Amino acid sequence: MKYSKTLKVVVGFAAYSCFGSAAVAIDYQSFAGIRFVKIEAGCFLMGKDTDLKESSPVESPQHRVCIEKPFYLGETEITQKQWETIMGSNPSKSKALYKPVEKVSWNDAQDFIKRLNNQEEGNLFRLPSEAEWEYSARAGSKSLYYFGDKQKELTTYAWFGDEGYGGASHEVALKKPNAWGLHDMHGNVWEWVQDWYDPNYYQSSPEKDPKGPDVGQYRVYRGGSWVGKNVNLRSSIRYSGLPSSRTGDIGFRLARDIN
Repeated sequence: MKYSKTLKVVVGFAAYSCFGSAAVAIDYQSFAGIRFVKIEAGCFLMGKDTDLKESSPVESPQHRVCIEKPFYLGETEITQKQWETIMGSNPSKSKALYKPVEKVSWNDAQDFIKRLNNQEEGNLFRLPSEAEWEYSARAGSKSLYYFGDKQKELTTYAWFGDEGYGGASHEVALKKPNAWGLHDMHGNVWEWVQDWYDPNYYQSSPEKDPKGPDVGQYRVYRGGSWVGKNVNLRSSIRYSGLPSSRTGDIGFRLARDIN
């Protein structure tokens, strides 16, 4: 699938992680014209300690989380072209086929997923949980960003406000991916996840496959955007909004269950 002229499409290649010398085999698959990366099961430390100056209380306490089943996660945020194919219209403020769709609410994302699942005759597509999202974003890292702690390196991996990229989102997959082959997990547009938001949820979150609170008023979105400052693109940052809210810097990427 083509995102832009600069995207190299490579299936099943071995990439060297910036967190060590071991090669990481990246398994790409395409479903309904959307490219996915297989995310293997595993455990990680979610959130940040309160003594880290960039963190906020809602990211604490740092806690161990285990994702018990492998799943697929979109290589990029859902593009406007993909949205138009399913929905027949484009709500985005900054329009271009290979930019991420934005000005979509959490409810709108659910409508897209319902239509896509009906088209594919199954219920495999969904939003990732907040835990799945952070596990995938970190890609084995324990640092502020998936590539390390140096904010000056962020321009290689993300579109964000501090660098004057302003004005609009950008085409997906123009920046370097993380070690697991996922693009734009930092910046470009915020990404809705499935969970209800509770600022104190980490205090009682289960270790295995946490799904967030059962009820709530707000839904979680993650990852930062082209508007945000570099400190708001960290892997652990948590924000929330009404499920009906739409802005020009929030989109989403899909997860897909493995048969």
